[in-house]
Amino acid sequence: MSEADTGEQAASPRIDVLFDAETIAARNRALADEIVAAKPEKLVVIAVLKGSFVFAADLIRAMHDAGLAPEVEFITLSSYRDSQVSAGYVTVLRDIDSEVKGRDVLLIDDILESGRTLAFAKDLLAARGARRVMVCVLLEKPHKRAVQIEADFVGFQCPDYFVVGYGMDVAHAYRQLPYIGHIPDGEIV
Repeated sequence: MSEADTGEQAASPRIDVLFDAETIAARNRALADEIVAAKPEKLVVIAVLKGSFVFAADLIRAMHDAGLAPEVEFITLSSYRDSQVSAGYVTVLRDIDSEVKGRDVLLIDDILESGRTLAFAKDLLAARGARRVMVCVLLEKPHKRAVQIEADFVGFQCPDYFVVGYGMDVAHAYRQLPYIGHIPDGEIV
């Protein structure tokens, strides 16, 4: 098969797989069951864009299969901009449209690392009157926390790698990969 047939480019770095598609799908089903067990009321799911879009879509479908029918919203927050390191402050680039007062909220994000973005979002939604704000993340790096926050639902503990795939990117590339991987040091182009 040629490079054109696979969609790969000659300059693409090697990507080591951390979690394959089947493992992720199984964990999404288990997370959906955990969320159902939390007995959410008037649930609104808020996906933090952009990195969580694939995870959120798959998890929301798994939640449907588990018997939940949440309202779905999107918020775009940034603490990274074009860097691989958090800038230390969070900016709302696009806000939600729905009212959260008196409702349970499930924030879905791709990765809990410094915690700044999710702590900001959780505090923002609590200040708007959410009954309960729960956090679900695909990946957690517990030793990277800069603020006090814990996720209610965690897909996987992640080694201290810069990860790509399954919605996560480096310079807007690799979001389409069906697995989560990392580019070994020295190979980021």
